[in-house]
Amino acid sequence: MVDTTRTRPVPPEPEPGPRRGLAARVSLGRVFAPVPSEFLTIASTALLLTGFGLVMVLSATSATAEDAGGGPYDAVLKQAVFAALGIPIMFLASRMPLTFWKRIAWPALILATLFQMLVFVPGLGVSANGNRNWISIAGVQAQPSEFLKITLAVWLGFILYRKRTLLADWRHVFIPAVPVAVAVIATVMAGHDLGTVLILVLILLAALFFSGVKLRVFILPAILAAGAVAYFAISSPDRMRRFMSFLNEDCLADYYGDCYQPLHGIWGLAGGGVFGLGLGNSKEKYSWLPAAANDYIFAIVGEELGLIGCIVVLLLFALFAVGAFHIVRKTDDPFVRITAGAITIWIVGQALLNIGVVLRLLPVFGVPLPFMSQGGTSLVSVLLACGVLLSFARSLPARGGHAPAVPPARGRIAR
Repeated sequence: MVDTTRTRPVPPEPEPGPRRGLAARVSLGRVFAPVPSEFLTIASTALLLTGFGLVMVLSATSATAEDAGGGPYDAVLKQAVFAALGIPIMFLASRMPLTFWKRIAWPALILATLFQMLVFVPGLGVSANGNRNWISIAGVQAQPSEFLKITLAVWLGFILYRKRTLLADWRHVFIPAVPVAVAVIATVMAGHDLGTVLILVLILLAALFFSGVKLRVFILPAILAAGAVAYFAISSPDRMRRFMSFLNEDCLADYYGDCYQPLHGIWGLAGGGVFGLGLGNSKEKYSWLPAAANDYIFAIVGEELGLIGCIVVLLLFALFAVGAFHIVRKTDDPFVRITAGAITIWIVGQALLNIGVVLRLLPVFGVPLPFMSQGGTSLVSVLLACGVLLSFARSLPARGGHAPAVPPARGRIAR
């Protein structure tokens, strides 16, 4: 007889127990891995500016809230709700890989443009000060054009990244980037919001600049953009009147006209001096300064916290710019460089434009101060843009150029 027990196959040995624990440790290590310094810089400045903005919105709105029929904390609570929504969105976006942003570039721009078109729907669109750039749904007001800024920056980064080897030819630089961007900007210009148009044009020019196109190719769209903005400014009697008031040397003569708001903004800054009147002690916020919690929030900062408070705000924006431009300098991915550069120019450039208007160095554009001005849509869009930058920061090459450690392949160990 044949002994069949010797020919029976031997079952494979089970996987060693400690290797599962090793895999779990590797997974947790990826979740809690150290983040680059750029990540910490951008995240911390965004959170500090957002918190600073909530304090100043409370100070600027509580004084006159009861006269408007509301409670002293209504405005800041509404702003806090958008901050509580935007901050988790920022950190959620920071976990997204680069492939995610590239895949949603087209769908996001299309959806944002359709969202912007809602301002022209009767019953939804809201007009204010000659601009039709808001919608109101169930009592909640939003500004759809704010989301065009982030989606246009991501879309331009994706398109110019795909054409990175063809950008020596001006036709590939212009098509489809310029026509699509012009169509998107036209949806905002139809609502007569020149301030947002100016920021969108700035994003387009920044994307072209960071894509590395030749200077002679870059100059033409820059000249066309400047000419288009000048034409829209001149073609509107209201905008032209405000621009002429900016050039008026004797602005006091037009105190009750277009010089009223710029003068009170300057007086608010001057009244604060070096150390300010103290938090909550502004005089201009008692219905003297229009849009005190919106476009002129920096004037309230200067009046209550003085020159020191203004310098702190400027330093925070400078620190944000340093962290963002470090991403542009260190990355090896053209998509990251173009998109991060466009987002940085948008946020920092908009802050400088807003502060320049308050200081009466520029005519009134009607652009909010990022992170700080009252406006939930603006705050959420800026925090989302910061999330994109944080996602890019995670993609930066490791210090010293070393690739991350790869866990050993799972399988039987040779014996």
